[in-house]
Formats: sequence, structure tokens, C-alpha cells
Amino acid sequence: MSQTAENTGSADETPRKKKALLPILVGMLGACLLGGGGFYMVYSGLILSAGNTAEGSSVAPQNRPAPTYMMIEQLTLSLATQGPSQHLRLSAHIEIAEGRLTDAELFRPRFLSVINTYLRAIDPRDLEDPTALLRLRAQLLRRLQMVAGEDLVNDFLITEFILN
Repeated sequence: MSQTAENTGSADETPRKKKALLPILVGMLGACLLGGGGFYMVYSGLILSAGNTAEGSSVAPQNRPAPTYMMIEQLTLSLATQGPSQHLRLSAHIEIAEGRLTDAELFRPRFLSVINTYLRAIDPRDLEDPTALLRLRAQLLRRLQMVAGEDLVNDFLITEFILN
């Protein structure tokens, strides 16, 4: 009699396990189908592609005005601490807003002061890091924008960067 009770109990649990497994399998199949469909739509360019931008939201490359640059002549600085690198040579260009080069020329002494001050204060070990140029460029761009205004300075381009 005890064997019969055990058999009916296990037979009753098996369909429940199968019924509980079905929604999980359906959910996993649906997630795979949706993920694959989303990948295909992005990969084929149906959504999130450069061609799907609204008209007039960006200027076409042919109609874009040529950028104006103000050259920062070659600067040679002695670094603050003694080490394998004792001098830094830097040349750069500042991208100026269209038609405002004469306004930017008035800020040239301040630009040079900001660049010199920042480069003298930076630790030479930080300059030897592979990502140093990116951080240096971002920091100098932000400082130049604070001096002259964000509407005047668009970008800071480093054309020569030599540690010796």
C-alpha cells in the first residue's frame, strides 16, 4: 500500500514540472527571436543607421563651411621634475567659430598663458601614459573655452607633441 501512494505522488509531480518548464522555454525562444530580429535590423541598417537621420538635422558635408584655425606656434617647456623627459615641445591649432578669427586673435596671449600654465603644472609621468594626449587635449580645450567662451573655440588640435 505504501508503494501505491508513492507511485501516485511521483506521477502527479511529472506533469507539473513539464507545465512549469513550458513558459520558460517559450520565453527563451521569444527572447532569442527578438534579439536576432533586433540584431538583423541594426546590422542591415533598417534602424539606427546614418541614413535614417531627419532631413535638415545635420549639414551635408558639401555645404559645410571650411573650419578656421588659429595656429599656436611651437612651444618648448622645461618640465617641473627631473626624469628621463625634461622638455616638452608642443604645436597646436585652435579651431575657431566661423568668421570670428579676429575675435580669437585678441585672446592669443591668454591662450598661450593657459596652455603654458597647464603644461607646466602637469606631472611628466602623466604625459608618458598612452592616453595622455586625449586627456591633455580635452583639458586644454575646456580651459580655452572657459577663457574665450564656448561659442568661440570649437576644438583644440595637437599637431606636434614631443617629450625629450
